[in-house]
Amino acid sequence: MTARRLPRPRELAPLVRLKRPELDATKRRLAAAFTIEDLRKIAKRRTPKVAFDYTDGAAEGEISLARARQAFQDVEFHPEVLRDVSTVDTSVTVLGGRSALPFGIAPTGFTRLMRTEGERAGAAAAGAAGIPFSLSTLGTTSIEDVALANPRGRNWFQLYMWKDRERVAALIERAATAGFDTLLVTVDVPVSGARIRDRRNGLTIPPALRLRSVVDALPRPRWWIDFLTTEPLGFAALDAWPGTVEEFLDLMFDPSVDYDDLAWIKERWPGKLVVKGVQTLEDAKRVAAAGVDGITLSNHGGRQLDRAPVPFHLLPDVVREVGRETEIHLDTGIMNGADIVAAIALGARFTLVGRAYLYGLMAGGRAGVDRAIEILSGEITRTMRLLGARSIDELGPHHVTQLERLVPR
Repeated sequence: MTARRLPRPRELAPLVRLKRPELDATKRRLAAAFTIEDLRKIAKRRTPKVAFDYTDGAAEGEISLARARQAFQDVEFHPEVLRDVSTVDTSVTVLGGRSALPFGIAPTGFTRLMRTEGERAGAAAAGAAGIPFSLSTLGTTSIEDVALANPRGRNWFQLYMWKDRERVAALIERAATAGFDTLLVTVDVPVSGARIRDRRNGLTIPPALRLRSVVDALPRPRWWIDFLTTEPLGFAALDAWPGTVEEFLDLMFDPSVDYDDLAWIKERWPGKLVVKGVQTLEDAKRVAAAGVDGITLSNHGGRQLDRAPVPFHLLPDVVREVGRETEIHLDTGIMNGADIVAAIALGARFTLVGRAYLYGLMAGGRAGVDRAIEILSGEITRTMRLLGARSIDELGPHHVTQLERLVPR
């Protein structure tokens, strides 16, 4: 039988490690978030449904988004062992400049709807982390204010082609004057996708105080206090719109945009030019031939054409065909730093994260964005070490296999 005795006080002392309680509720919540999904769950609890669903949702049956995320889950990694990975360099050169990490913050619309700090929080956090921040044409903070929030960092401007070409030209000039170094021309929005969650929620600009939204807000008073006691939502295009977001987008976007318009933009923009929203190999070839600096493989986060191609599946073919002359970037479906590592290993120069950043913003404002970047950075570093890669340049196709589910008949 096992002999038993009473423990001596000096033996108990090393086991008793009392932790000072964290009185700041936001810090406490964020410290308990270890993944982007954890941040998403916090965001869902703390944000009214109309705002959370705008971020979390996608078009129609949300099949494109589900497939994009599944594609990353279907990755098989091939680690190399017995390599000194005591130090890991996660920095990359993208569009002629340095980024401390192989991802930047993607352009997102109506961002102050998620939390009032909006783009200012994202830009400041990106600047602190040494990564690029992208401002959307439909952002809720001005070009100039984003430049003030991130004065020493890299700011990129995402451009939609509107029917009003004079307004487009004015936006291009403002972004250049404010020191933005890259223009992301988004080409997958001739019309708005059918975002069913927004229709069901009756999302308008600004959000209407309907009975349902008031009831939904009761357990989330902080959001409404912030929303009602700070400056009203303002947009690049207008201050208010009586209809739905989808109706607004359909009024604004121009379905006649073509390669002549891309050439028109190229003539006016002095910095780097990236075309965002390419979804086929043939389009990638034609866009690259137009002389742009980069291509972003993207299906708009699943928010436009449902059942669209999965960008991550397209990546190897596009890199092989046009990657020598043109930088290939990628977004859609990224929820983990390992997703980013897989994309870089298969040839992407850079990636963009949208929802992951917004979940952090909703969960804790600027501190939440910092936490999202910290989570992704930690996952990237850990995955690289486990793969035996000491720098981004050492990642290659031999590290990754894309396991197939969706094989054409």
